[in-house]
Amino acid sequence: MLLRDAEPAYGEALRTSAEVFRALSAEAETWDREHFLVIGLDGKNRMLGVATVSVGTLTASLVHPREVMKSLILANAAAFLLVHNHPSGDPTPSAEDLAITKRIRECADLFGMRLLDHVILGHGRYCSMCDENLL
Repeated sequence: MLLRDAEPAYGEALRTSAEVFRALSAEAETWDREHFLVIGLDGKNRMLGVATVSVGTLTASLVHPREVMKSLILANAAAFLLVHNHPSGDPTPSAEDLAITKRIRECADLFGMRLLDHVILGHGRYCSMCDENLL
């Protein structure tokens, strides 16, 4: 049986890290623990959906690439964004942030999906790994 793909759930294209920050910062300000999200995008960078991959502790969130890829495959995503918060308010990427981003990117390459950015949300500010040439 063939299934017709549904229209994107949100319809808006996310083109910059600032747009990601604006879309999620208000909600992220209420989080007291790390939340790791993946935003699935279609071929035109329109949001297909947002999945919470992990909710961790004050200083860490356990993330496995398998959980990231699962939601993207089910959404039929062409590309995606990673987003997580630092409850400390400082969005500077940690060594662990850089390592998991690299692992997820390697997995995405195997599936033919593009990781466009990993945005870390802080208090009133953010860090884009793409903007900082860390991706």
